[in-house]
Amino acid sequence: MERVSFTQMKDGTKEDYEFLTAHEIDHTKHTAQRLLKALVELDEGLSGYQITRLGHSIQSATRAWRDGADTDWIVAALLHDIGDIYAPYNHDEYAATILKPFVREQCTWVVATHGDFQMLYYGHHLDGFDENKRERHRGHTYFDDCAEFCERWDQASFDPAYDTLPLEFFAPMVEGVFARKPYDPDVIQPGTRIPLTGTPRA
Repeated sequence: MERVSFTQMKDGTKEDYEFLTAHEIDHTKHTAQRLLKALVELDEGLSGYQITRLGHSIQSATRAWRDGADTDWIVAALLHDIGDIYAPYNHDEYAATILKPFVREQCTWVVATHGDFQMLYYGHHLDGFDENKRERHRGHTYFDDCAEFCERWDQASFDPAYDTLPLEFFAPMVEGVFARKPYDPDVIQPGTRIPLTGTPRA
């Protein structure tokens, strides 16, 4: 079989859906490679900063790695702005949706809300922006984690002089994360807080 027999899903057969499932499983095995390609494409997006959006993403991940963060935090830092091209008005939620099946709930929540927390650094300069937007999340289990994520890795990572590691360094981490079983409870760990920092790396 090269194609399914149906033109409406309700007419599909068992064989059709077994065929499609096999194709979809194979397709998901290459998610990491597509995401790494999308990261490179960030260089075609928003400009005006002293470094590119790709540079910002890699610098954020480099800072996380040097802080001794675990793999979930590092990959979250690398991909936190992956939606900038495709979802400019909710890029944080877009990135979190990609990460959600494969990383700790803590990291997903931080990525999903980091846009609100980042307003602290620039909201007071612009009309109609609320520098205290993060306060709507005050009291959440992961509030302090998002505040630290933004302070240590996000807002600080626009420095052209910073010794940033290459994207290739992080590729095996991305591949490992997206090779995980989706929504594995041992990975998602609802309510669990893992510190952003650990033993510093050189």
